[in-house]
Amino acid sequence: MNKKIIPYLAAFGTVLLWSSAFPAVRYTLVYFSPEGLMSFRFIIAAIVLIIYVIVKKIPFPKTKDLPFFLLSSFMGLFVYMWAFNTGSVHVVSGVSGFIIASSPVFTLILSIIFLKEKAGFKCWLGVILSFCGIIIIAISQVTDLELNIGIWLLVLAAVSTSVFNITQKKILKSYTTIEATAYTIIFGAAQMLIFAPNIITEAPAASVSSIFVVVYLGIFPAALAYFLWNFALKRTEKTVHVTSVLYLSPFLASLIAFIWLGEVIPALAFVGGIIVIIGMVITNISRNKKEELGET
Repeated sequence: MNKKIIPYLAAFGTVLLWSSAFPAVRYTLVYFSPEGLMSFRFIIAAIVLIIYVIVKKIPFPKTKDLPFFLLSSFMGLFVYMWAFNTGSVHVVSGVSGFIIASSPVFTLILSIIFLKEKAGFKCWLGVILSFCGIIIIAISQVTDLELNIGIWLLVLAAVSTSVFNITQKKILKSYTTIEATAYTIIFGAAQMLIFAPNIITEAPAASVSSIFVVVYLGIFPAALAYFLWNFALKRTEKTVHVTSVLYLSPFLASLIAFIWLGEVIPALAFVGGIIVIIGMVITNISRNKKEELGET
């Protein structure tokens, strides 16, 4: 197998796991608050990784790098999970998927600002088109002349995961994939302990199936998926090339949500989502061509 394909397979595996998280989160939010769910989920993930860190004697991050780990865990886990969980209360999985899938747009903008990556006219055209798609999705969620608060929260989640991608790219220059993944999740879970009391009050009233789903969320879309994602980020030169795989997520999330929960995405939101994806495809094709021509 071509080694260049492996990071993209890891990215696809990540996207598949993250896609399953959209309906899984919707299912568990019937029994848990957004804060209780995020803390329960990542405490489970952290326990798994702490055991691994101890057994494998993985070294603790250097003091000078702790700010990057703390920023990455705060934005990519604490803020992202709170915004995503709370936003998911108000919108169906498919809509959430399309908005979160727009994160490569924000990653590109942040990469240009902080990583000095360059973008041409077609690249920016794709960005503008993607933003138009987001606006259409937002319009589809307007009721009684008010924009669904879930849309704003999910956009915040998309921006925060973009910050995560940028900071992880920085961390992965000095740390292995498992080091970056383990300590980012452990630090993120530590921050979420503020919501641990929610677990004590909510878990006893939850169904057995919802508990199993939370455990699944903690081990697979959390611990394993973040490891695969960091693996993919570390082995590609351009962050945007890996994050582009995220545009598959809303389609997979919509399909899983339809089969599992019977959710149907509104037609206008689906059209907006398609426009978001088209914009990102234009952006990525443009950047690929620039690389082939040797431009930086």
